[in-house]
Amino acid sequence: MIDDRFEDNQGYETKDINIRKVYLFVLLGIFALAAILLALDKYFSYETEREIYDTVLKPESKILTKVRERDQRILSSYGVIDSAAGIYHIPIDSAMKEMLREYGESKGAK
Repeated sequence: MIDDRFEDNQGYETKDINIRKVYLFVLLGIFALAAILLALDKYFSYETEREIYDTVLKPESKILTKVRERDQRILSSYGVIDSAAGIYHIPIDSAMKEMLREYGESKGAK
């Protein structure tokens, strides 16, 4: 019942490990790790470039440009919304000044 790894029942192994298998295992591990790191680097580089393109370099939609121009024109001009009801639109800057003036008057009256 003596294990064949132990010669003369010395209490320790007397045979050496297969160093070629150890080197092969270590080399395969290093190559696998290098391949994984290279793949992750390429992936993150690709995603970074795509994100930069989407947020900075991508041409703006023509429809979006027209909508923004229309909105800017409305926000910075005077116009009639409903003349019968007396509803008009004024530039946003003028509206803010008017609101501050009215707020100041209401605070002063109290």
